[in-house]
Amino acid sequence: MKPSSRLTVMRLQGLLLALCFLLSSCKSQKSVGAPSIEFTKVPPAAQGGADKVGTIAGRVHGSRPGQQIVVYAHSGPWWVQPYADRPFVPIQSDSTWSTATHFGFEYAALLVDPGYHPPPTLDVAPTPGGLVVSVAIIKGTGPVTFAPTKPLEFSGYDWAVRTVASNRGGTYNSYDPDNVWTDPSGALHMRITNKSGLWYCAQLALTRSLGYGTYILTVRDISHLEPAEVLSMYTFDEWHGDQYYREMDVEISRWGDAANQNNAQYAVQPFYIPGDVYPFKAPAGPLTYSMRWKSGSVTFATFRASRNGSPGARVSEHEFTSGVPSPGQEEIKLEFYVISSDKYPLQEGGEVVIEKFEYLP
Repeated sequence: MKPSSRLTVMRLQGLLLALCFLLSSCKSQKSVGAPSIEFTKVPPAAQGGADKVGTIAGRVHGSRPGQQIVVYAHSGPWWVQPYADRPFVPIQSDSTWSTATHFGFEYAALLVDPGYHPPPTLDVAPTPGGLVVSVAIIKGTGPVTFAPTKPLEFSGYDWAVRTVASNRGGTYNSYDPDNVWTDPSGALHMRITNKSGLWYCAQLALTRSLGYGTYILTVRDISHLEPAEVLSMYTFDEWHGDQYYREMDVEISRWGDAANQNNAQYAVQPFYIPGDVYPFKAPAGPLTYSMRWKSGSVTFATFRASRNGSPGARVSEHEFTSGVPSPGQEEIKLEFYVISSDKYPLQEGGEVVIEKFEYLP
């Protein structure tokens, strides 16, 4: 090989080595500079509730002064932990962090910059962006466990009666399984009671998903309900917040305002989109509510209940054709609960009686 050719090859080899070194150096600097979160202690995978609290802990790599950790637990929605008014977890001098958390099926830790305001709940898993610098998500440890329920048979179906608290309607509510029962005629009773200054509500869920079809509920007179009470029949899928939990509702309430003439409504979620809520006035006396769900539409209707069990005069009807979910893991839930009302807070509690539930494929 000529000396000039050998020199050219050596120069090319040198340039390649320099380029490799430069790329390796950039990659190394990038990996060092990118912050990350690891978990060192993870609570069980369990359905959330106010009475179940554990500890979650970890370490941050590459954090900057002023940054903090925010933790969410996934049980239905993603709930900020341990409380909405105490969402920030400091990063210690050794880069570790730790906080109490209510249980969930999985957990998310967010590294956030100063000025971040964490939402109390999220429908979908958090992602990096803006003031959220990094996100790590991990499943809870062990097999998934659910809160205990009380079994109940009503209208030929198996139901599970709720025993743990929830934030349905944006208000913290406790639930007493003794507030749900059937009488000798087979009618379902649901009540709200006060124990030591705390209101206890009632909820039961069908133990299986039924999918498309017509759901029918016959209810005795609800004109006695206080403004802060809500009776609801709705579909709910715990596992799919990305699809607004497949929630569709029939709700009877004045929503905390005694002057509200519309004491009932039909809804698909999300409720804040114009046209997703249809309010109406439900008259006194027994009424039958129906929800006919099919691909691309859901039609709600309310009828006066007749003595022979057939629908009477129509009170209200409305069809939704936008935002209607397809079937998944949704369950039908019946719930009698309390909402917050400064002007008309709950005074006496109450009871509702549901004559029967029907499903027609």
